[in-house]
Amino acid sequence: MRSELRLDERAQAVAVEADPDAALRDLAEPILIDEWQIVPDVLGAVKRSVDTDPRPGRFLITGSVRGDVDSPTWPGTGRLLRVAMFGLTVGEIRGSLPQVPLFDRLAEHGIEPLMASPTEQLDLRDYAQLAASSGFPQPVLRLPPIEHGPWLESYVDQLLTQDVAMLATHRDPQLLRRYLESFALNTAGIIDHRAIYEAAGVAKATGEAYDRLLRDLLIIDTLPAWWTNRIKRLTRVPKRYIVDPALALAALRIDVPGLMKDGNLLGRIIDTFVVAQLRAQLASCDTQPRLYHLRQEKGQHEIDIIVEYGGGRVFAFEIKAGSAPSRADAHHLAWLRTTLDDRFIGGAVLHTGPRAFPLDDDIAAVPIAALWS
Repeated sequence: MRSELRLDERAQAVAVEADPDAALRDLAEPILIDEWQIVPDVLGAVKRSVDTDPRPGRFLITGSVRGDVDSPTWPGTGRLLRVAMFGLTVGEIRGSLPQVPLFDRLAEHGIEPLMASPTEQLDLRDYAQLAASSGFPQPVLRLPPIEHGPWLESYVDQLLTQDVAMLATHRDPQLLRRYLESFALNTAGIIDHRAIYEAAGVAKATGEAYDRLLRDLLIIDTLPAWWTNRIKRLTRVPKRYIVDPALALAALRIDVPGLMKDGNLLGRIIDTFVVAQLRAQLASCDTQPRLYHLRQEKGQHEIDIIVEYGGGRVFAFEIKAGSAPSRADAHHLAWLRTTLDDRFIGGAVLHTGPRAFPLDDDIAAVPIAALWS
């Protein structure tokens, strides 16, 4: 950006509010407009400017999720391109992003882009530490590791008090905290919502309101259940996630040593960490992939991540906390390959060991670090 309008600064907000068109007219482009929801009329000025000169890339507009929920008008339809933003991935943090996103390379080359064993040798505890380090820029880029935990705990406290107060009224912070803790315990779970709100001790209506609220705050997300008419008895229950695994640990007040003693939660956090690495790539892909999960009724077949491309082509991931997956761990992927035939691009069993190696035709065991290394 060559110019910035930061509307949380009172002087700039007053000037823009007085005449938003004039405020934009003489600024060098591209222009960053931050906290747009403080002066919503600025979007009208952007609309008029873009209608006059439709060259793309003239404005970058950022702000609070409150604006999306509360704004009475949205003149950006057909003029603004929405880009979903999530926490930083390990590749972004380390500055090792490839020119072509991983999903696009998988669509073209199948399993091959994942077969080079990563240069760094990580084990299960290393991955747990990465998951606990968060993708929020402030702790991971600017604070020493010893301060990551206190920052995240403070973030959760402010989320449950200040941020919630902006978006909702009559929300009990203690009940909401219990709901968030229940959700965190079930992150990466294919679980009916009723089990979450009943475990938190809240009524159905309250649980549904909390779910919407945390979605609006971009704290929780889901992988929808994948569906195809080639496979019978597929469940429709989504797979539920805390967006950042470090937030789940902060909500539960569990550190890495504590996590290493809880095998069930450890597996969920590793799964949540992997999905966080993949989810953030979607907006940059030319192939426009979508993420799902697959589960048949009674769990006959279950696959952690289905990456669906146009034409129904599929790449699939299984996630294992172990370091030495065997051919048996690829059983569900092999079934999917046989079922989909030429629509199956490839499959990977992501694990915490050091090497990539074949398990079956178009299926390989791949270290999690191969997603960024």
